[in-house]
Amino acid sequence: MLSVLRSIVQEVNAAKDLQHALDIIVSRVQAAMDTDVCSVYLFDPASNRYRLMATEGLNQDAVGKVSLGHSEGLVGLVGVREEPINLQDAPSHPRYRYFPETGEERYHSFLGVPIIHRRKVLGVIVVQQQSIKRCFDEGEEAFLVTVSAQLAAIIAHSEATDVMGGLSLSGEAARDINFKGVAGAPGVAIGHSVVIFPPADLDAVPDKVSENKELEAQRFKDAIASVRQDIQAVGNKLADQLRPEEQALFDVYLGILDDNALAGEVLGRIKAGNWAQGALRDVIKEYVGHFEMMGDAYLRERAVDIKDLGRRVLAYLEQSDQKEREYPDNTILVSDELTPAMLGEVPRNKLIGLVSVRGSGNSHVAILARAMGIPTVMGLVDIPVSQLDSRELVVDGYNGQIHASPSAELRAFYNSIVEEEKELVKGLETLKNQPCTTQDGHRVSVWVNTGLMTDVVRSLSNGAEGVGLYRTEVPFMINERFPSEQEQRDCYREQLEAFSPNIVTMRTLDIGGDKALTYFPINEENPFLGWRGIRVTLDHPEIFLVQVRAMLKASEGLDNLRIMLPMVCNVSEVEEALHLIYRVYHEVREEGINVSMPQVGVMIEVPGAVYQIKELAERVDFLSVGSNDLTQYLLAVDRNNPRVAGLYHSFHPAVLQALTKIAVDAKCAGTQLSICGELAGDPAGAVLLMAMGYEALSMNASNLPRVKSVIRNIDLEWARELLSKVLYLDSPHVVKSTLDLALNEKGFGKFVRSGRVVNGSPV
Repeated sequence: MLSVLRSIVQEVNAAKDLQHALDIIVSRVQAAMDTDVCSVYLFDPASNRYRLMATEGLNQDAVGKVSLGHSEGLVGLVGVREEPINLQDAPSHPRYRYFPETGEERYHSFLGVPIIHRRKVLGVIVVQQQSIKRCFDEGEEAFLVTVSAQLAAIIAHSEATDVMGGLSLSGEAARDINFKGVAGAPGVAIGHSVVIFPPADLDAVPDKVSENKELEAQRFKDAIASVRQDIQAVGNKLADQLRPEEQALFDVYLGILDDNALAGEVLGRIKAGNWAQGALRDVIKEYVGHFEMMGDAYLRERAVDIKDLGRRVLAYLEQSDQKEREYPDNTILVSDELTPAMLGEVPRNKLIGLVSVRGSGNSHVAILARAMGIPTVMGLVDIPVSQLDSRELVVDGYNGQIHASPSAELRAFYNSIVEEEKELVKGLETLKNQPCTTQDGHRVSVWVNTGLMTDVVRSLSNGAEGVGLYRTEVPFMINERFPSEQEQRDCYREQLEAFSPNIVTMRTLDIGGDKALTYFPINEENPFLGWRGIRVTLDHPEIFLVQVRAMLKASEGLDNLRIMLPMVCNVSEVEEALHLIYRVYHEVREEGINVSMPQVGVMIEVPGAVYQIKELAERVDFLSVGSNDLTQYLLAVDRNNPRVAGLYHSFHPAVLQALTKIAVDAKCAGTQLSICGELAGDPAGAVLLMAMGYEALSMNASNLPRVKSVIRNIDLEWARELLSKVLYLDSPHVVKSTLDLALNEKGFGKFVRSGRVVNGSPV
C-alpha cells in the first residue's frame, strides 16, 4: 500500500489544477481499494455547504450540482465529528440523505473520512460498495485516513490556486479573496504586489503573460544553446574518464533539449502567450511527474536529471532578464521566504507592505519589519505565490490576513483604518520630548531596537532615549563576506554618534537559528538548539575579537557603548568572553586610542539562565531579557514554524512567571535590568513589565509613542494591581483579554486593534 500511496501523492502533486487533482484522487483510490465508488466533497465556506466535486462510480452529471448543508447527511456528519464513519448499511442510518441524481441508491457500505488541514475541514472523501455484505475493514479505513492526511495540504494549495485564479468552488467569480497567515508587523497596507523569487528555483517562478512572444522565444533558444554548450564542454572534459555507455548520458541530455522534445514543448507554450520562465516551469513539472511515476527505478531517477536541466536553463533565462527591476509606488513585496537583503532592494519610500509564505510573527524578518514600521503577514503556507504578482493587495498586519482583488467596500474599510493610523501617529508626535513617567512619578526608560541606519531617524523622531539592542548581525547579513574591522567600525560609529550621549547597547554577533549568513552556512537539524550566538563567536575568536575591537574604536570620544552577549547559558561562557573583551580593550589602549571600558552585560534568553541570575549578575554590569527567544525556549515552539505559531504567546503564564522571577532576582542582586524583546513594544506588555520592576523597555521605534502614551497616563499602583490579577490566570488568551479590557477601560482602546475583519468582511 505504501508504494500505491506514494504513486497517488506524486500524481496529484503534478496535477495542473484542483479539478484535475480531485479526478486523479477518486480514480486512483477507487482502483486501490477495489470499491465501486470513490467521491470527494469539498466544503465551500461561502455557501456553508459541501459540494460533490469529483466521483468515480456515481453519475458524473451530479458533479458540481449536488451539495449538502454543513451538518447534512452522512458527509456532513463526518465533517462535524471530524472522524471517520464506517457503515455496513448506510441507507438505514438516520442521517442518511438520498440524492436521486447521483444514482447512489445501489450502494450500501459507506466509509467517509474528513480531509483536514491545519485544523480546518476542507472536505470529505467517501468510498461506497454495492454489496451489503461488505464492510470496509480496519486496514482499508486506515489507508483512506492516510490518503486524506497526505493529500490535505495538496488539496488546500490547489484550492487556493483556483480561487486566486478567480473561481470559487461553485464556479462563480471569486471576490475579496483572503488568506489567513500570522501577524508579522502591525498596520494596514493597500498596494500592488511584486513577487521576488529565488534564483534558479522553478517552483518559485511566478505566472506572467508574455508581452513579446518573439523576444521570449529567442531568450529561451539562447538559454538552451548555452546549456547545450555547457553539457558538451563537460562531456568533452570527462571523455577520457568515462566508458562509452556513461558518455552516452550526455547525448541523452542533449536529446531532451532538442526542439522535438522538451524545448519544442516550451516554445509551444511561449507561442500560446506564457513567458519563457513560466513555460519552462510547466513543462519541466510535467516531465518530472511522468518520470517519477514510472515503475522502473532507473527511469524514476531520471526525474532528477530533468530538474537539473530545468534549473540550468532557468539560470540562463534569469541572466538575460536581469534588467533593473522597477518597483511601483505602494509596493507590497511578496516572496516564498523574505530575507533582509530583499527588503533592502526596494526603495524605502515605495515599500509599504510585506508578505512571506514562510516564517512567523517572531522571525527575524518580521522583527525588522516592525522596526521599519512596515505592515507584514507571515506564514501563508498554502498561498500560490506564483499567482500573486502584479495584483492589488491589502495586507492586514493586525489580523495576519491578506486580501487579493478587494471589493470597493473592503478597500474603503481598510482605507479608513489607514487614515485612523495616520491621525493616531499625529496625535502622538507631541510626546517626543516628554519623559516616560507615570502619573505617580515612576520613571521608565524607553529605548529602541535597531539594526539598519533607517531605524535611526525613526527612533530619534519618536523620542528614543537610547538603544537597548543594536543587532550587529544585520551588517553581516547584507554582505557577501565578513565585513572588515574598518567596515564594522564605520557602521558602529554611525549608530553611536546618532544616539550620543545616550547609550547604545551592541549585541555581539548573533547568527544561527533563524539568522543565516550565505557565506558562513550553519546546517543543523535543530538550529535553535545548536550552534548560535555566543557559542559561535567563542568557537571563532578571530570573528569576536575583530568585532569587539571595531566597537571599542568606534566609541572613541563618545563613551556611550555597552556590549551585550547573546545566548548565554552558563557562567564559563561569560568569563571566557570577558577575558577576550578585556584583552582587546588593553590592546586598543596600547594603540593610543583613548576609550573607556564599556559596560558588559548578558542576554537572558535561555531558560537555564533564568535560574542563574545571581551568578551572572556577579560578573557583569547589566542584564537584559530577550523575551522572543526566552518565550520560544520556554514553550518549545519554533517561532519560524507557522504550524505551531499559534502556540507562541508572550502572555503565556509560564513566560510571565519567568519574567517576574528574573525581575525579583535582579533586584536582589542590585543589577540593572532591561528587556529588549517584542513584548516591551506591546502597550499591555509594557505595563506588566514596568509593574514587575523592569527599569528600561527596548522596542521597535514605531511602537515607542504608543507605549509612552499609555505609561504616562497610568500610575504604577494600577499597573501592579493588574499584574497581580493576571499572574493568577492560567490561559494566555484569558490574560490577553483581561489586559485588553483593562486598557479599554482606561481609554486606550485605539491601541488594541484585533478581530476587525472576519472571513474578509469588516465587522
